[in-house]
Amino acid sequence: MTTHDTSPLARTAAEFPRHEPRPPGAPTALQGIRVVDFTHFIAGPLATMILGDMGADVIKVEPPARGDELRYYPPAVPGLQSQGGPFVWSNRNKRSVALDLKSAEGLGIVCDLIAQADVVVENFSTGVMQRFGLDWDACRQLNPRLVYCSVSAYGREGPFADRLGFDPVVQAESGFVSMNGYPDRMGVRASSAVMDIGTAMMVSNAILGALVARERQGEGQFVEVGLFDTGLLMTGWATMQHLVTGLEPQRNGNTSPDTCPSGVFEASDKPFYINCGNDKIYQRLAAQVLDRPDLANDPMLRERNGRIERRDELFYQLNAEFGKHPWSYWQERMRTAQIPCGLVRTVGEAVRSPEAQARKLVTSIDHPELGAIPNIASPIRYARTPMADPVPAPSIGQHTAEVLSGVLGYGAPRIAELARAGAFGERTPAGTHPPAA
Repeated sequence: MTTHDTSPLARTAAEFPRHEPRPPGAPTALQGIRVVDFTHFIAGPLATMILGDMGADVIKVEPPARGDELRYYPPAVPGLQSQGGPFVWSNRNKRSVALDLKSAEGLGIVCDLIAQADVVVENFSTGVMQRFGLDWDACRQLNPRLVYCSVSAYGREGPFADRLGFDPVVQAESGFVSMNGYPDRMGVRASSAVMDIGTAMMVSNAILGALVARERQGEGQFVEVGLFDTGLLMTGWATMQHLVTGLEPQRNGNTSPDTCPSGVFEASDKPFYINCGNDKIYQRLAAQVLDRPDLANDPMLRERNGRIERRDELFYQLNAEFGKHPWSYWQERMRTAQIPCGLVRTVGEAVRSPEAQARKLVTSIDHPELGAIPNIASPIRYARTPMADPVPAPSIGQHTAEVLSGVLGYGAPRIAELARAGAFGERTPAGTHPPAA
């Protein structure tokens, strides 16, 4: 049953242009690479989606009953079973196989997949893959060329290997929360799952590096990426600043402790952000944009540290000037003067912005149940091996029969027998009709 006319997602998709297909016959960067994906929630699935966008065949192994728990994170997508917005966002370009790993038959199927895969990625709690008999030592016996990536919270070994980790906890423990917000109140977390997203980028990079090493040296290897480790990296250069000075970073709201003026200012109609990263940019702002030679030539304001010391006074002067005209007036002048600046937008405004349109970052793609859905493009642009055309996130076990027959060469009778034995839980793989027992 389709809901082409009633789905809010399909109606939203109609706002955006259709995705432009990649050139026919063009190769992909990861053409021929197969990934067996045991990940769930955000960091792991987003990493494997990046690999899928690059053209890898990503086979997502899910529990038959509920699948990846991220499927149930709100908002639910009307017209789709077991798919919320966060899942749709992080699981395109994958095939879903629903298997009961607690059954010998389901485990056997997974071992067959791993034996001919290039990459395995998992982010279970420490010890789970060992209990299944699918840890690195076991898997490399099946496939010596395998790249096996384990994503954990605090590492797979050591005193904290048993700890669970989620994005906001790592934001807190890494020091990230302490740096963000205003100085007169408790630090705040980023609403976006920045630690998970950063970890996903590290995971995909780590896997790509291991694949290059395998190509040149002939062997696979174990790869590990920790959420907490990434969290420390995500605090930026604040870690080194602390180690150099012994001082803790302070919360500065929308201003910067390192540059000035940097922050939110108000035109007569809209707020916008300016970042004057060096003295030359400030000079252009004061002299060319504001026509204020007094601010440009002030001996103290000409230099970064002087501006930081007199930040409150300078911000008062700038806001008084900016309030005289609308954003359109200032935008033109600042673009001409090459001042880094931009509107303070909502998410909805950002995805519909001229910049997003020019880069074709949001398009609509076909969906088998909803007719069309919006798609957020990858930021990666390859000239010779363009990213794969986006395929919507799969339903639970949508491709079980397809993968078992097309990848592993199982015939219909064998798949039917596996179904009767409980390899797929209560789910009968789509496209198969097991005969009555």
